[in-house]
Amino acid sequence: MRKYAGEIGLLLVAVIWGTGFVAGAVSLESLTPYQVMAIRFLIGASLMSIIFMKHLRMLNRSAIGAGIVLGVFLFLAFTLQTVGLQHTTPSKNAFLTAVNVVIVPFIGYVLYRRKLDKYGLIGAVLAVIGVGVLSIEMNLSLNYGDALTLLCAVCFAFHIFFTCEYVKKHSPIGLTIVQMITAFVLSFIVVLFQGELLQVNMDSKGLLAAAYLGIFSTTIAFLLQTIAQKYTTETKAAIILSTEALFGTLFSVLILNEVLTARMVLGSVIILIAIIMAETKLNFIPNKMSRR
Repeated sequence: MRKYAGEIGLLLVAVIWGTGFVAGAVSLESLTPYQVMAIRFLIGASLMSIIFMKHLRMLNRSAIGAGIVLGVFLFLAFTLQTVGLQHTTPSKNAFLTAVNVVIVPFIGYVLYRRKLDKYGLIGAVLAVIGVGVLSIEMNLSLNYGDALTLLCAVCFAFHIFFTCEYVKKHSPIGLTIVQMITAFVLSFIVVLFQGELLQVNMDSKGLLAAAYLGIFSTTIAFLLQTIAQKYTTETKAAIILSTEALFGTLFSVLILNEVLTARMVLGSVIILIAIIMAETKLNFIPNKMSRR
């Protein structure tokens, strides 16, 4: 069992993130997107600050600035994802969000002229095809919620890209705490300007769902991912974490009774293949020639 501790841990992370799409949909039945985000990031920032207080004390101006940049992208990504969830299904929201891993290499190419590999290009083409099959209606229009979710994937891609750049210079945990605080502050500001502070629906179902996002999908999942990735390879981690979208779909069907069409299943499978190809470059497939 200890031999597969990393893989088991990451699979649990994917399950938690998958349930997060259902929890998000449930919370939006009684709360606004910005109320959900404010609750989520308040819980996440508070728990992380308490658990890792020493990392807060070690932050310098440069690290705080980097954390704020990441927090802005995190806020934008979750805003688009949460608002998009009001206009699309949790399963489509999950798979369209996952397209972010295909976008990341193109950001590196545009900003730093980093070479694109063939797997990234093939993955991008497959992702576009998958998005088209999954989201484009018969009249060739894109659902409003799906469009917002695709923009969310772009923001998550920038978040992932700059996270990789900043963790080379700063503490990952310190950066995470700062970005969570930033995302909470931005969410709270919007709640104030929208006049939603005194309009919180005290429905226990919605509040519990938002709390679940803060405790499990944000705090516990991040900590578990950080620990688990010490015991496995990046390739295995990428494959396992990409199943987040599959679990999101599974729980949407089981808990929310979402009805899946053949077109949705086909589009989701194509996107999943694109993600695995772009993220792993098929390194998990044994090379028979190298064994001879």
